[in-house]
Amino acid sequence: MDELVYYNDLYDLYKNLLTEKQQEYFEEYFFNNLSLSEMAENYNVSRNAISKQLNVIKEKLADYEAKLGLYKKNKKISELDINEELKNKIMDILLP
Repeated sequence: MDELVYYNDLYDLYKNLLTEKQQEYFEEYFFNNLSLSEMAENYNVSRNAISKQLNVIKEKLADYEAKLGLYKKNKKISELDINEELKNKIMDILLP
């Protein structure tokens, strides 16, 4: 479950860096809860191709986080002992 939340958070931050097809695959699997078999049938590709693409997507998201660190920064800001208004202003600057 933690992995699911983590990748959903990364997706929210970095989805625009993925191709449209990668966004579709991610959303079908993580948001719409489709199985690999269902996705393979819908996209007329093999189950293995879907699995490989999902792994590529997760690797890309992790790589973007390693290079940009927006998730880590976001988490640090949310843990600050300051009022919500200030947190929101900081977040708006960091993640416009």
